[in-house]
Amino acid sequence: MRIATYNLRYDSQPDNISVRESVQALPNPLERPRFLGWSGEVPWSTRRLKVAQLLLHEEPNVIGFQEALVRQVHDLAELLGNGWAWVGVGRDDGDRAGEFCPIFYKKSELTLVHHESFWLSDNPFEPSKYPDAGSFRVCEVARFKTSSKTFTILNSHLDDRSDAQRRLAASMLLTRAHYEAYTTSNPVFITGDFNSASYGHDSGAYQIITGAIPPVPVNETFAEKYRVPPHAGKSAFVMVDLKAETPRMQVSGNYATFTGFNRPGDSSVYTRIDFVLGGSNGGWTVDGYKVGTSLTDDGILASDHRPVYTDVTI
Repeated sequence: MRIATYNLRYDSQPDNISVRESVQALPNPLERPRFLGWSGEVPWSTRRLKVAQLLLHEEPNVIGFQEALVRQVHDLAELLGNGWAWVGVGRDDGDRAGEFCPIFYKKSELTLVHHESFWLSDNPFEPSKYPDAGSFRVCEVARFKTSSKTFTILNSHLDDRSDAQRRLAASMLLTRAHYEAYTTSNPVFITGDFNSASYGHDSGAYQIITGAIPPVPVNETFAEKYRVPPHAGKSAFVMVDLKAETPRMQVSGNYATFTGFNRPGDSSVYTRIDFVLGGSNGGWTVDGYKVGTSLTDDGILASDHRPVYTDVTI
């Protein structure tokens, strides 16, 4: 199956244009379009069609989105079609307010068997914000069943301002993923925008979740609820960067996952902060890894991030 992660860029230029109106306004495909030349951000009412076209072409089975406001979630559900369903909550109130980290999945191939949300803060079981974070941050957990296998995905978006929040978030994600691996004995994956590069001064969250440095203490109630016996497993549980597990000839696309709506090759945004990770308990192999394009042939950037597609066998 193909697992995707995609930060959409929130709807920063809201308007009242419906999906139907956007589709009806599409130009004649045989006419040469005006080339916009990477002109920066355009409204979501234009970008959403590009996002849907890119995803429908790449044919993922499950997608972890970030930064989706409720309008964007509903637009994607309409554009992707009735074959898709989704789970998730608004991070500000646990319902509709604020950005979502929704998990979309193909109903014909995956059956949802469990869903939960928790917040990446010191008060994880209700909408809450870490003290010096810029925003509320939520994680969605979805357990799926295929015709013969079960697996779990955690999807989240770590804070853009607070390194302390990112380190706490990574520790919480690792705790929850370890518990899932222990209790289900099945594969577990994490998708998301970490706002933390894989190396350098701001790589603490990535280093924690991949086992390079120890996690930080998390909320005691959370730690107790998702505690794993110390004797479980022969080695420490970590999350594995699936890009490193892919046959080299099957790694393709860009290195950087963040564009900032800048021109391709701009070194100021040459960073990798969006990841698909797999639990070290295994049960998976990686067949391909691709950082896709957000640039369409008329020069519109569909997002300030590039989608990441990972082909796995479980």
